Amino acid sequence: MCGGEWPASTFPEVENLFGKIPVPLPEELFEPLVQTPAFTLERIVSRGHNTPAGQWYDQEREEWVMVVKGRARLFFEQRAEVLEMKAGDYVHIPAHCRHRVEWTDPDQETIWLAMHY
Repeated sequence: MCGGEWPASTFPEVENLFGKIPVPLPEELFEPLVQTPAFTLERIVSRGHNTPAGQWYDQEREEWVMVVKGRARLFFEQRAEVLEMKAGDYVHIPAHCRHRVEWTDPDQETIWLAMHY
């Protein structure tokens, strides 16, 4: 038993990280998988998306992000070179570390797992 009686409608169900990806994908898909006040785990799906020119992510919380499938390039304001990422690569991004997505593979989905804490 999972900590007591659970109504059937809330019992855990299997989902798939590679499933339910819309076609077409006009904008990046950000989908929370687990969310608490202190922690968010989200799936991000990109297909040729990038951060618009002149814009930066400047987040309040720490972020750990991994490319599960596909390829991407990240650029950090305080770093000279672009980080190339492929499936299995991950990076820790401190809070307020300005960064941007320079490129994601236009020929396939890039699926990310991102933890914000």
